This record gives sequence, structure tokens and C-alpha cells, in this order.
Amino acid sequence: MASQLLRRFLGNRSNQILSSVKSPNVDAPSVFRAFSTVSTPITATLFPGDGIGPEIAESVKQIFEAADVPVEWEEHYVGDQIDPRTQSFLTWESLESVRQNRVGLKGPMATPIGKGHRSLNLTLRKELNLYANVRPCHSLPGYKTRYDDVNLITIRENTEGEYSGLEHQVVRGVVESLKIITRHASLRVAEYAFHYAKSHGRERVSAIHKANIMQKTDGLFLKCCREVAEKYPEIKYEEVVIDNCCMMLVKNPALFDVLVMPNLYGDIISDLCAGLVGGLGLTPSCNIGEGGIALAEAVHGSAPDIAGKATVRELA
Repeated sequence: MASQLLRRFLGNRSNQILSSVKSPNVDAPSVFRAFSTVSTPITATLFPGDGIGPEIAESVKQIFEAADVPVEWEEHYVGDQIDPRTQSFLTWESLESVRQNRVGLKGPMATPIGKGHRSLNLTLRKELNLYANVRPCHSLPGYKTRYDDVNLITIRENTEGEYSGLEHQVVRGVVESLKIITRHASLRVAEYAFHYAKSHGRERVSAIHKANIMQKTDGLFLKCCREVAEKYPEIKYEEVVIDNCCMMLVKNPALFDVLVMPNLYGDIISDLCAGLVGGLGLTPSCNIGEGGIALAEAVHGSAPDIAGKATVRELA
């Protein structure tokens, strides 16, 4: 998670610096201090979050300080009252902070289940138009799992699908949840996925779907992906049904490179991929929005049962 922010701050130079840290012949502290000469301080919004979130946020600040990273944190906390302007516990001022700074870091946020409150994460995605969730999933040297060669990227449409938040009771005992898929959102996330693949030297983009059953909604998503794929003939394009995708990932994750998918599928697949490399604590995540907004986040839960016990060992 911290490395994602470093790349955001430093652009192309961050790839050289961060990759050099992996070299056994390089003194890591001296490399990190190279950040201090890169630019003047940048203001970034920080949401410490709930549960173990404040502990993790404090550790990140200490890491950035030790590395002399030129960043000043503008902290915002979740309120204890609903803000009528956002219809959630997130205040309008905290959202304006992200809009102004255009870069931020979010700890885990817990929304009371079944209480009728608007999801905090959903509020951030909708209000800030964070349309793409990007999760790199890489095998880590020294951390042994079943696979040693995982190297893939999940890109999840972040604003609609089953997570549109449109639910209602039809009659007593029958509720209905609407799945929204639009051409605009589908084209936008597909364009981002192919652009990401091209700019990062990736060779393949896989569109994950269930169009054999949801022919209208997922059918529209695939149509948009095909349209964008035509503009990138150098990138291989394929379509994979989500249940088959899950099986293929578990059998041989090396079959995939960049995966792009609607909201719900992305939520499931990205966590599955995290399990391939050791868990959610080893997986960074960044939400991309229009206008250049980037909000990095912890993808694990708030874990209130271990908050304050100094047992957290998250790496991402």
C-alpha cells in the first residue's frame, strides 16, 4: 500500500528506486532517503479508518518519515453522526480533501451491517467517482505459498453492477436488488485496463463475465471490452466465464495477466488472487478516479478484535 503511494508521488523514477530496494547489494535506508530529494512536499489525504486502521496508518507515517518522503498528511476521521450531504459517516469536508489533494490513503473502514447506513467504501467510490480498483498480485520472495510465479493484475469496475446500492422490497418476504451496467462505465474501465496493460508491458487482457446467463448486462460489458480491444491489436484479448476463471486461477494462475471485470466479480476474484500469494495483508490496492485522483487502501478488514494488541503484521 505504501509503495503504491510512493509510485504516485514520484512517477517513473519510483520504479527505479523501488526495484533497487529488492537488490541484496543495495542499502535500503540509503535508497529510501533518495526520495527526500525528489520534490517539494505533497499533501495527501489520510483516512486512518477503524479497528486496526489507526495502527497501520501510524506505521505508514513512520515509514514515510524514515524514508524522508516529501509528504504532508491531511488526516480525516469517520464521524459518529450521519452527514446529510453524503448520507454516510464520511463528512463532505473529507471528500473535498481528496478532491483537492488528488491522492490519498485509506485504512479499513467498517460499516454497521444491517443498520441501513450507506457503506463508507461505497460512498467514497460514488462521490469521488473512483471507477477502477487496481490490485497487483505478485508472489513475494521469501514468502512461500503454493505458487511461486503469480504475477497478475485485477482491474475491477468500481461504481455500478450489483454494488449500485439499489435495493427494495417488492412485497413482504421478497426483496429485489438491481444490477446496473452502463456503456459509459464499461468503456471507461476497459480503456483503463488496456492502457494499463500497454503502459506496463503486459501481453494479455482477460474480460471476466457471466454473459451466458446475464446476457443483457454482462453482454453489454463484453461488447464494450471488444470495442476497446480493437484499438489495441498488440494486446491479446480473451473472454472467460467467471466460474471457469476461478478454477483456472486455482489450477494455474500463470495463465492470466491483466483481468478486467464488473464490480461483484472483481470483489471476489481479487480476494481469490490475494489468497494465491498469502492473503489480503500482502496485497496492495489503489482506486483510480477521473481527474487524476488515486486513493490507495488496505483491502483487509478492520479486525476490531485485535485492535490495540500490537499483533498486526500487514505488509501491503
